[in-house]
Amino acid sequence: MKFLKTKTSWSNAEFILIKLCMASIYIFIGSYFHDFFKNYYAPLLIVFSITVIWFVYEWLKKMKSKNDKHTADML
Repeated sequence: MKFLKTKTSWSNAEFILIKLCMASIYIFIGSYFHDFFKNYYAPLLIVFSITVIWFVYEWLKKMKSKNDKHTADML
């Protein structure tokens, strides 16, 4: 469970991805109940999918670089 306790530092620019990801899924869920966004299902799912993949990639890259640095410090 050490994976969930690891801390990273994020710049404001990196938070844009998670904000866009969360906003798109919130709108998608909201549109399920309202017809206002009905015509935007496909674009919202595309934005959500791209931002989820991009965010997870950036997060894993940052975690790997931190772990590599920590391993090098131990040697």
